[in-house]
Amino acid sequence: MKYLDPALRDTVDDLYDNAPCGYLATWPDGKIAGVNATLLNWLESTREDLLDKQFGDLLTAGGRIHYETHFAPLLFSVGEFDSVALDLVSSTGERLPMFVTGNVRRNEDGEPVLVRITAIDARERRAYERELVEERRRAEREHERAQVLVSTLQRSLLPPKLLPPHGLDADAYYHTASWDDVGGDFYDMFPLSEDSWGFFLGDVCGKGSDAAVVTSLTRYTLRAAAVYDSDPVKVLHNLDTVLNQELDQADARFCTVIYGTLSRRDGGFDVQLASGGHPPALLLKADGSVRYVETPGGQLVGILPNARFVATECRLEPGDTFVLYTDGLTEARTGRGRERYDDHGALLEFARRHAPNTPSGIVADLKTLMESFDSGLEDDAAVMAFGMPVQEPDSSTP
Repeated sequence: MKYLDPALRDTVDDLYDNAPCGYLATWPDGKIAGVNATLLNWLESTREDLLDKQFGDLLTAGGRIHYETHFAPLLFSVGEFDSVALDLVSSTGERLPMFVTGNVRRNEDGEPVLVRITAIDARERRAYERELVEERRRAEREHERAQVLVSTLQRSLLPPKLLPPHGLDADAYYHTASWDDVGGDFYDMFPLSEDSWGFFLGDVCGKGSDAAVVTSLTRYTLRAAAVYDSDPVKVLHNLDTVLNQELDQADARFCTVIYGTLSRRDGGFDVQLASGGHPPALLLKADGSVRYVETPGGQLVGILPNARFVATECRLEPGDTFVLYTDGLTEARTGRGRERYDDHGALLEFARRHAPNTPSGIVADLKTLMESFDSGLEDDAAVMAFGMPVQEPDSSTP
């Protein structure tokens, strides 16, 4: 010890009085028997102020009740408690958050003779915790605002309602995989003239604001091009030209889409459509048969020079329903390894089990199917269906 620096030769009394934590001792009845200078400084009190007071007198009203009903009984039954959060109250009324630890000193007969309590200042930690709570609340508010903006933007990219011709029913459903991002699926149905209507359904690559730009541009370009050209293939070429001109090719923003027209004729509707790399539509016939309306070879829109688009046509009769969908449905995970829902033609079999059907009926069935995938439905998915109701016999005819 003769080589020890004098500054390090601490006395027991000095170590007790100026420890970096508050310290006090109470008699078994709770009266304060001793207190160190550190705690006196925090409480802005003198020893004379505190000696013979109850330890509970230093606590807030709620803390005193909690201490006397819970921690004091625990202390005398177990012999200690550790790092209890309690607020002490200074002589000026300031609340002082503390982590309080206590143990009991017993005599040879096991009777408690002294309670020793240490208090560690938790004011900075309490302030930090409050900042964390406030920051979390702020983040939650921002998240809620972002969700509202995403939802509003998503609704603006979809028609408020479909406008089918008289004698045709239509319905649609949009499944949002994430409320935090704007999806890229879109659809619409609108009149072109007294006898013809346009429709489309597609899927933009990606999500978020960039996808929303492409979705908006695609939707309004298709509507505008449809007014000036009755050929679905030419309408898709028009869209392809606009996307190639307006978008940065380095961003690889493109879409798949089916665009078509409906023309009333002979008690039914002629359907002409063209596809740009999109999954084929389904035709559910009134007799219960189902087939794909194939458009093989149609290429992606907005990314390839001189893209090729493929046209086909079909006929809608009373009781028939035409169904379009995006690949969020067909590529949903089924929970069996990497298998996707439509890897083995499951969608066609599903349609056969639910045919014949009305547009609202098949949309409701597909919605139930999508909900059954739960988290396996990782991408946004849209479905749109339209068809002619079955004609009821004229009861006035004898």
